Amino acid sequence: MRPKMTAGMVGMGMIFDDTYRPFFEAVARQGLQDRRFGDVDVQLVAVATKTGSRAERYQRQSAGLIPAFENCAGDSAVQQMLKHRPTFACVATPDNRHFEAAREILEAGVYLLVEKPSVLSLSELDELTSIAERRGVLARVVYHKLLDPDHKKLRTLVADNVLQHVNNGYCSLLEPRQISGQQFSEWITGRNPGTYVAVHYIKLIDFTFGGRLKTVLCTGQRGLVGPRDGNTWDSCQLRLIYEYEDGREAAFDIHTSWVTPDNFPGYVEQEVQFRFDNGIWNGHSRKRGVELTVDQLTPLKLKNTINNHYNGSFLEPWGERAQRGYGIEVIDRFARETAWVEYGGPAGEREQRLQQIRQLSYADLAADRQVVAAVEAMERILEEQAAGRPDRVARYDGHTIRLC
Repeated sequence: MRPKMTAGMVGMGMIFDDTYRPFFEAVARQGLQDRRFGDVDVQLVAVATKTGSRAERYQRQSAGLIPAFENCAGDSAVQQMLKHRPTFACVATPDNRHFEAAREILEAGVYLLVEKPSVLSLSELDELTSIAERRGVLARVVYHKLLDPDHKKLRTLVADNVLQHVNNGYCSLLEPRQISGQQFSEWITGRNPGTYVAVHYIKLIDFTFGGRLKTVLCTGQRGLVGPRDGNTWDSCQLRLIYEYEDGREAAFDIHTSWVTPDNFPGYVEQEVQFRFDNGIWNGHSRKRGVELTVDQLTPLKLKNTINNHYNGSFLEPWGERAQRGYGIEVIDRFARETAWVEYGGPAGEREQRLQQIRQLSYADLAADRQVVAAVEAMERILEEQAAGRPDRVARYDGHTIRLC
């Protein structure tokens, strides 16, 4: 009889539809195979949401695609889900709701996969890391942009010393207005696009170039999503300053918004530039060589420029419909890491396998410290600005954040 991992899901919004749904449907058809752990079944057994309406809709849509799952809703939805004793659970809720769900999951001794940003403060990060260590389970974070083939190539060139010593960088990620006005309108009050999407590039910078985060600066604009004197932000401009072992520094600017016109030719505007001692890397995740125009469909129902690498639906040459991309690959990778810890050898060597996966810092919660420090600093600076105290600067010493 094949070994079986069961899964729980917290949150069933846009991210679930784009990445988790196709993963669970694919693994229900194909299973999870690897020489390191054999052939393992993976089954979604319970989901936890606020109202249960999306889960109920997906129960109807997924009939025949995946086995039946329990729909847990309301204030105790996560506790209800955990009664099914899943092997792992995934958290894809609004960012300010990650911590409580993640803490309950880890305390139950369940492996955790949480969407970025993992949490909003260093104290929350330390608590979750401590629980994961005590309970002997993995706690991983979804940073799918690290699996983008362009970003993999960037890191390869840096690791191979082809691109030498980063000097500065610029990143931009602009979301359409429908994100803030429709899809996320239920939780958008008091939030900012920097925490939601700048974190992609904070992790890319932190993981690819290393160094020590020392300074965070931030400002932003208000007045479209919420009141111009409120605490809901339309756009943010973030600057991070890193120091490296040779004493040199690099500055990185990350601009984000969620008020781009809905008729913009792409789903999101994404570009990066990094300058090195001996070269420049320019990347554009929207303009990857494909332009599409369809009468009455583009650029609203369909976009002119489409990212077929993140999450694409395809008709394969052999007639099969498929959905794949690096947004799904990162979830598949987590499932494989979990299966290897559980089934990759003698039970007496499980702890060794657990520690080996924890050393893979691209996704481990314990390796998320500088990213969370940048997020907490950004949140605090914007809070000060909303309170009438602009132009704050955050200093980080590796342990605590100090506002100046």
